[in-house]
Amino acid sequence: MLAKETPLGLSHNCWPAGGSVIRETLHLCRNNTGELAVFLTELGYAVDAVDFAEGALTRAQEERAGAERVRWLCLDIEHDDPAELSDDGYDLITLRLVFPFLHDRTRVLDTLAARLRPRGTLVVITPVVATTPEERRHIALDAEEIGLLTEGWSQVERCDAEGLAVLVLRGPAGDFAAVEKDRPEPQSVVGVCAVVTDGSGRVLLGRSRRSMWELPGGRVEAGESFEAAAVRELAEETGLTADIGDAHLLTILHDDRADVRRLSAVVRISAWGGTLGLPEPHRFTRWEWHDLHALSVLGTLFTPTAHALDAVWPGVLPGLPPVHSYPHASTPPAVGGEPAEAVRLRQEMAERVIAGGWAPSAAVEDALRTVPRHRFTPENPLRIAYDDDLAVVTSRDETGTAVSSVSAPWLQANMIEKLRLEPGMTVFEAGSGGYNAELIAHVVAPAGRVVTVDLDPYVVQRTRRFTAEAGRGQVTVLLGDGSQGAPGHVPRGGFDGSVITHNCWDISPAWREQLAEGRYLVLPLEIHGYTRAIALQRHGDVLHARDWTYCGFVRDRGATARTTAITDLAGGELQLRHEDGTPPDPAGLEKALRGPRDELPTGVTVAGMESFETLQLYAATTLPAFCRLAGAPDTALAALPRGADAAATVADGSLAYLTHVLVKDGETAEESRSEFIVHAVGPAVPRWQSGWPPAYGPGTSTCAGPATRR
Repeated sequence: MLAKETPLGLSHNCWPAGGSVIRETLHLCRNNTGELAVFLTELGYAVDAVDFAEGALTRAQEERAGAERVRWLCLDIEHDDPAELSDDGYDLITLRLVFPFLHDRTRVLDTLAARLRPRGTLVVITPVVATTPEERRHIALDAEEIGLLTEGWSQVERCDAEGLAVLVLRGPAGDFAAVEKDRPEPQSVVGVCAVVTDGSGRVLLGRSRRSMWELPGGRVEAGESFEAAAVRELAEETGLTADIGDAHLLTILHDDRADVRRLSAVVRISAWGGTLGLPEPHRFTRWEWHDLHALSVLGTLFTPTAHALDAVWPGVLPGLPPVHSYPHASTPPAVGGEPAEAVRLRQEMAERVIAGGWAPSAAVEDALRTVPRHRFTPENPLRIAYDDDLAVVTSRDETGTAVSSVSAPWLQANMIEKLRLEPGMTVFEAGSGGYNAELIAHVVAPAGRVVTVDLDPYVVQRTRRFTAEAGRGQVTVLLGDGSQGAPGHVPRGGFDGSVITHNCWDISPAWREQLAEGRYLVLPLEIHGYTRAIALQRHGDVLHARDWTYCGFVRDRGATARTTAITDLAGGELQLRHEDGTPPDPAGLEKALRGPRDELPTGVTVAGMESFETLQLYAATTLPAFCRLAGAPDTALAALPRGADAAATVADGSLAYLTHVLVKDGETAEESRSEFIVHAVGPAVPRWQSGWPPAYGPGTSTCAGPATRR
């Protein structure tokens, strides 16, 4: 039968082998004989054939010639950790007679779409209700289900053969829109939204007959509490049951719908029982559990549902229409649940951080293995949340500049290690986000405490929600300017440690004054534009530097914030960035840049990936009129490294700056070498040639070789 289907344009339009080109394919089947999997190998694909029944895989291997060219995987694609699947993605994903057997169809399809390579194709082969006998229609799709399946794809093609529909999907282009129903009836202007998650932390949503996704919920009856209404609506609409003691009012949302003032109570249900069903098929077509990071590509959501989801997990649905929120005073208990994939990825992240030497202590190592980082970045897929070298941006200002983020795990571990914490200590954090505070809380557990402060109400709201959802209950989140410390929350004798998680150009007196004697302040200090996480130990009124690490953070936005003086040159093609003091006089530089450029090889080389952080600091703290030169990637006016700026100095209408060029390639980073080159323009070049570069540290040479003129 499959051989007859392939001439329907599929083998040429979406499954091209391209001669000897090998394309990777994921083939999902249900009790399949393996014919399609083997056929795909004949087209030139490397095939991963997946079935949840081990016996079916065994039969396929035994019965099909060419089966040895297929990688056979026993996996429940809906529930199992997909660790065995290709990390590099697939050119083609096929689902043969699988889709009707899935419960969380939308989630599975979104997950598979995320594994497609650029220009990849997803093919669904399924029976359809119109051509399936009545007794077997439970394994077929009707027109509405096919419509939902194809939502969010930029290209959709359909072929039909022998009672099967072959759906060819390309270009995942999911989005979401908050939509409304008709004008609410007067008795339904006060409603409730019940927010329930499963054992994997996924949220329950129903597909309504109005073709939108909705939370369980509805109007509040006369004399009924919000919590009672949420429990009742959950049971009536889904068949799930909950005790009223496990229903917690988070906030009341207020907006105007047409000429009606609408109130929506958001109730978080922390525990439930029963079996998910469809008690009201006249209102809903199905209920599914959804990953939080996929909510923003889900399509249409009922507006109160979208607002309720964003109230529980701020940031998962950006760009919502405005709503007023009145948070409830009580804090619900933490709610657990995470998929097996999150556990695996967290352990892998921890291993990489530990192997890098960033978490030498058992306490920090255990925190990395335990605290669920993905629950503090719910808008991101798991692989982004658990990237050990990635800072995840969680908030941007109106210009698109990052103003809040969850820093890279290796850096967070390193800065926590510098605090030298012990159980029972109280720690101050300036700049919130939640994950870093929870790591610290884990280290100082069980009796320790973390006080975190941020000046952004959105960041504070987000941190409070996430620490309540996934934390230990040891983090206090305050709205305020972190440069003032945490007045009113300082323990007797001072904080046992303080960590600043935004760039700062100076040390606030409050940080020293609120720190206990002998304890450590760790902060990312900007030194003429270069940032280093420095550990400072308090001895009286003096802070002694003990250790430092190269780093980068979002900039301070509080009372002590500063802006960088930027001088545009050549119409903005080049920029001089001056971080401290009086900006240098750029007079004459425009003419100098259009003239010849002198280049002086220094003879100083470094291996690939070898740090020259101390060289940057030496130049920044010793050169007169120090600044940094930045420019457009394609500028011909300066020899700047791509994506970076250069240490520079300006004087007498002249400019000199330091770059590095590859002089020896190697199979490994250690075998390659790059040499530092001094570039200079302007009338002061002859004078500078005799003194550039200064000695950059022990064991390095000064200038070597003649200067070249361009």
